[in-house]
Amino acid sequence: MPLSAAVISGVQKLVLYETRARYFLVGSNHAQTKHRVLKIDRTEPKDLAIIDDKHVYNQQEVRELLGRLDLGNRTKMGQKGSSGLSRAVSAYGIVGFVRFLEGYYLVLITKRRKMADIGGHSIYKIEDTNMIYIPNDSVRVTHPDEARYVRIFQNVDLSSNFYFSYSYDLSHSLQYNLTLLHSPCDPGTVEEVHTRSSRQQDSFDIFEDEGLPTQVFHGLQSEPYAKYVWNGKLLERVKDTVHPDWLMYIIHGFCGQSKLLIYGRPVHVTLIARRSSKFAGTRFLKRGANCEGDVANEVETEQIIHDASVMSFTAGSYSSYVQVRGSVPLYWSQDISTMMPKPPIRLDQADPYAHVAALHFDQMLQRFGSPIIILNLVKKREKRKHEKILSEELFPAVINLNQFLPPEHCIDYIAWDMARYTKSKLYNVLDRLSMIAENVVKRTGFFINRSDFFCHTLRPDERWGDLGGSLTSSGRVQTGVLRTNCVDCLDRTNTAQFMVGKCALAYQLYALGMIDKPKLQFDTDCVRLFEELYEDHGDTLSLQYGGSQLVHRVKTYRKIAPWTQHSKDIMQTLSRYYSNAFSDADRQDAINLFLQVYQPSESKPHLWELPTDFYLHQRNSMALTHDRRSYTYWWSEGILSYLPLPYDEVPCEENMKKVGVRRVNRYDESIDTYTEFFKPYELTSFDDTFCIAMTNSARELMPKTVGVDPSPFTVRKPEETGKSAVIGAKSSKEETVVQRKTAASAPPPPSEEQISSSSEDDSEDDRDDDGSVSQRSTPVKLLTESGESVRTQEDFLQQSMRETYGLNLAALPAEEDMLIYERFAYLGQNQHKLERTEPSVLENAINVVPVSCFTTDSIYEVSSPQVDRDNREVFEGHVLTGLGQVRSLCREDILMYREYIKNSPITCKESGLWFHGIQWTPNQRLLRLMR
Repeated sequence: MPLSAAVISGVQKLVLYETRARYFLVGSNHAQTKHRVLKIDRTEPKDLAIIDDKHVYNQQEVRELLGRLDLGNRTKMGQKGSSGLSRAVSAYGIVGFVRFLEGYYLVLITKRRKMADIGGHSIYKIEDTNMIYIPNDSVRVTHPDEARYVRIFQNVDLSSNFYFSYSYDLSHSLQYNLTLLHSPCDPGTVEEVHTRSSRQQDSFDIFEDEGLPTQVFHGLQSEPYAKYVWNGKLLERVKDTVHPDWLMYIIHGFCGQSKLLIYGRPVHVTLIARRSSKFAGTRFLKRGANCEGDVANEVETEQIIHDASVMSFTAGSYSSYVQVRGSVPLYWSQDISTMMPKPPIRLDQADPYAHVAALHFDQMLQRFGSPIIILNLVKKREKRKHEKILSEELFPAVINLNQFLPPEHCIDYIAWDMARYTKSKLYNVLDRLSMIAENVVKRTGFFINRSDFFCHTLRPDERWGDLGGSLTSSGRVQTGVLRTNCVDCLDRTNTAQFMVGKCALAYQLYALGMIDKPKLQFDTDCVRLFEELYEDHGDTLSLQYGGSQLVHRVKTYRKIAPWTQHSKDIMQTLSRYYSNAFSDADRQDAINLFLQVYQPSESKPHLWELPTDFYLHQRNSMALTHDRRSYTYWWSEGILSYLPLPYDEVPCEENMKKVGVRRVNRYDESIDTYTEFFKPYELTSFDDTFCIAMTNSARELMPKTVGVDPSPFTVRKPEETGKSAVIGAKSSKEETVVQRKTAASAPPPPSEEQISSSSEDDSEDDRDDDGSVSQRSTPVKLLTESGESVRTQEDFLQQSMRETYGLNLAALPAEEDMLIYERFAYLGQNQHKLERTEPSVLENAINVVPVSCFTTDSIYEVSSPQVDRDNREVFEGHVLTGLGQVRSLCREDILMYREYIKNSPITCKESGLWFHGIQWTPNQRLLRLMR
């Protein structure tokens, strides 16, 4: 069976050209060897007319095409100016097409920033967008309310925590994406997309001319999971008319990545949060669930651990763990008409048969399998019923649903009053959460793609034998998921998810062979790094839903927060209250318009005229449903037969219809992750690479003194950490020398332990298209009171490298070396764009002195060296001598040897030579040497 690989999008760089009648959108892959053209008509005032040119152009053909378009759109032959083809904007992807009351708009991504790397697949954050009106001014029909709709639409800040990838499906988990690569493909669905001629143009196979079989791969491209896609409606208008490479789906939430160095071995810790686009909105305006089972503030959080020393998905080691947060799945809301910090909770509809909860848990069974574990953190004891109302409704609903499920697949319900435990001095909140987390991880298991690890055999641990999940031939998969909720699903939920993630992280590192037992302690570099990621994750999600950062953090529940934290918590509470009271309504309108929940029309009232958006999210309020689901068999057909495995990951016929399969050559650019990641045709600098700039446990958290244990699993005192040293240095006004950038996207918490700058305050130099985000800054080198520099860990690493390699790696390369490297990179770039079907033309290359002795020396062919006759005879004689065939000596050879004997400093005795106590004549010695 052919191997499978993910398909890389062929449209990564876009240039928009305009004429008075049309827009021409030219898209190319990253190497700019393949080009596609999209033609958009500008003469339609209210309709969208798009023609996708199915032909794939090379660079020369697309230049000729643009030249002909420029010439054909000039009013007079040879005239130059704005009447021809003009370049409008450069971009990195299409967000979508949207229309309000006039014509359509095109939304393009004009700036991006790399946020994470998973197996060579880059994940980008949108930094800036451009909204372009398509119809020209001559056909535009103006409307007085158009500008207001544009302002509302742009209230959704696309530069704030929206992410995309050209080759990795962010809407699915790592477990789904890697399971798909191992799924068998139906030969009848495989699409042959490359003929022999196109393969010669796009890729090069050294065995093709020898008649040897070429290795065939299946390029897989699955449909995204619609719940977590935020621009699905914006692309719906063109989805069926353009090539799939033009469609780029974005998610909303959080993405952060940090590097954990274990004695020099890099392990990447990635945190991805996917916010649901169904029933999306702000805190008090979106509570509970809608009639389709979609809940408010639903976020799927996935932590991915992988050994970064091996990049490939097939050869590398990858592990992931998924958990979910979401509002209580009931019909409930809060009255915000009165200015109260905590509006009363009310149940809007009676649901005696738990119909809406059944729809919600049916979705979870289909995506995650069983068991579904509910961790309900709302209060149990209150003087006046508030949060307790939700618990009293949710628990009977779960009991009602469980009576129809098989016992082994029942929904587990864990209710724990976290707020009451926090106030008590007799209980430790995190200890109790650790017990719950251990139980949950043992029930659900986690995903790992390797089955040949023997850490549990070499270093056995009793907890490993009780681990749940499902074992496969390629490793282990997670079955089931933890669903955590409080009232807002913000502060308490984030701390609980951190504790579960910390427990899962220990099992993941143990399975990867990094630690000797599946347990991690607080106050280690590893847990501190993981805690920072989760706090950035919680701050980001809290800003999106609640309007402020987290109020209570992990340090708050550990009761080690600094004394200044209390005042900052009060400020965050006030900020959240202000946002909920004054700005949430506008943000809700913007979300409804962006997600196309509300589509403007002249026959409908305007968005700002609606008294409520309840009818937009509750479809059954406008029409009765014809097919009512059973109250007893409340799950979808086919799900129960595959449990505990998730139905979405089963390679059944229905699921495989959602996967597009292409039959491609092994070296085809559409699956070449190596070229996509390393970009050998570009000039790069090590200091600018993402892996150097991301958060590093050795640089950011490890103490900067000599003699400490470099292990990230060693418990350290707070004053021993690198960040504490930074704070002490700043308080005493000591000088900091170097600051490093990290890869977190959320605004960091306002605590004294974290010195940070938000992404909005970054300088223009730091906001490059492909740069890495900077949010936490930690000086690497400090000056002592005596003015002498402290020898840091990096100094010793550089010293050992200097002794080994003879180079000072800290110094910048010489200017001459940089010029040579730039010429090399430029030559490689031109060479990459050459086509084998045409003669090589290097007119654009820089003329440099060749360093090779061969006339033809390139990545495609090398000419054989020319050897003269005398050298060939010498070599042939040497070979014959080795075979024992001594040729006759000529007179010149004997004279040469006698001359050598005369000049040699060997002791002579009576015209003979003594070797090893035996006397030899010169002729005897010569014959023996020849033999």
